[in-house]
Amino acid sequence: MLDFEKGLPPEQLSPLTLAFVGDAVYEVFIRTKLSKDVNMQSSKLHKQAIRYVSAVAQSAIVHAIEDKFTDEETAVYKRGRNAHTHTSAKNADIVDYRHATGFEALIGYLYLKKDSVRLNEILEMGYNAVKE
Repeated sequence: MLDFEKGLPPEQLSPLTLAFVGDAVYEVFIRTKLSKDVNMQSSKLHKQAIRYVSAVAQSAIVHAIEDKFTDEETAVYKRGRNAHTHTSAKNADIVDYRHATGFEALIGYLYLKKDSVRLNEILEMGYNAVKE
């Protein structure tokens, strides 16, 4: 993995920076998970991935698992959710987009904090919430 020892601690990064990283981490997790579960054409894998990575899906994930967040995780999620962005999702309303941004901020935070155990727990809970 990449080493961020010399950078700012995740607590000092903006929530949108955390979401920027979290978006990539979550995308790689979903693509890897789907690739391991099935063997199909990449175009079909992409369609499956959209079920998990869209703003609407991420918003639904948050609602399904947010009661399992620690106080610290809730604070990071809320920072991301309440951050003012200058962009919006193509296929989601602003409320879903903000919840998704909060979820991505939490994923980015856990990744940069190098809390791989908790990151994996949250990612698996989210994956299972969509799968069900």
